[in-house]
Amino acid sequence: MESIYGKTVQDLEAYLSNIHFRKFYAQEIFTWLYQKKISSIDDASNLSKELRARLKEDFSFSHLEILEEQKGKDVSKYLFRLKDKEHIEAVLMQHDYGMSLCISSQVGCNMGCTFCESGRRKKVRNLDVDEMVEQVLEIEKRTKKRISHVVIMGIGEPFDNYENITRFIEIINHEKGLAIGARHITVSTCGLVPKIYDFIQFPYQVNLAVSLHAPNDTLRKQLMPIAQVYPLKELMHSIQKYIEKTNRRVTFEYILLNGVNDQEKHALELVNLLKGMNAYVNLIPYNETTHLQYQRSKPLTIAKFYDILKKNGICVTIRREFGKTISAACGQLRSEKEEI
Repeated sequence: MESIYGKTVQDLEAYLSNIHFRKFYAQEIFTWLYQKKISSIDDASNLSKELRARLKEDFSFSHLEILEEQKGKDVSKYLFRLKDKEHIEAVLMQHDYGMSLCISSQVGCNMGCTFCESGRRKKVRNLDVDEMVEQVLEIEKRTKKRISHVVIMGIGEPFDNYENITRFIEIINHEKGLAIGARHITVSTCGLVPKIYDFIQFPYQVNLAVSLHAPNDTLRKQLMPIAQVYPLKELMHSIQKYIEKTNRRVTFEYILLNGVNDQEKHALELVNLLKGMNAYVNLIPYNETTHLQYQRSKPLTIAKFYDILKKNGICVTIRREFGKTISAACGQLRSEKEEI
């Protein structure tokens, strides 16, 4: 049985028409599910008993199970168990501008980035739309706080699950849904070039983040197998086209790995790569895991790298660190649970 939480307003309108109910009720259903966050469709008091009975017959209203929660300063990490007993993670972060949730889009990941715990364990399957929506819903219910920003940057490559993530965005952005503003939603990709071109046509003004992590092809191919399929020239061309067509700034994520991609020469190469683009760089101190050999760059190295970019006119930030005292690396909590 399909989950009600995977249906857009348009899906529900079509469904209602087919069963001879007014389309108007689609938005009413959304209001009850996402604004009032009812636990049972029987609580939707302005819907007829006949419609409520039909909805219960045709859709599942079950929820994801939060199996574990780890808390740190201004951060909580959640481990979910899915219907098929697989596991995913989401991370909730407290910022001065509100609550930001980083969600997963797949069980595992096939991109194989050598520094990534999620990539160490291969993709099992894509998440369904409802499984992404419910990460947001369940954490809002657990914390009793409104999530104002969503980042699709957890376990998995979002653009490898493109249709489902775009439907997810439609649901959480809808004014009768979770009403999360498009500019408060960010989608990350390691560089699936064809999907970047598709994303140019996506009608919602969401943010695009690109996991770069190296300023040249030789190094990027060592760190990220996707670079063997889509080299930097192709990747950067697609991003330029994205910027030209959407007039939106792109974020480049750059994890700093000690002695690997954090030297002065790398910073200068990155300047040459990005000079003049409507973009900014988010430098990320690495979260070390026991399974991977990489180490985080030294604080002085990070500061020098930042200064080189800044002095050369590149917009740059150093990501605020969350969860150093919890299993913070992407996929780490899932691995700990499943590899006991």
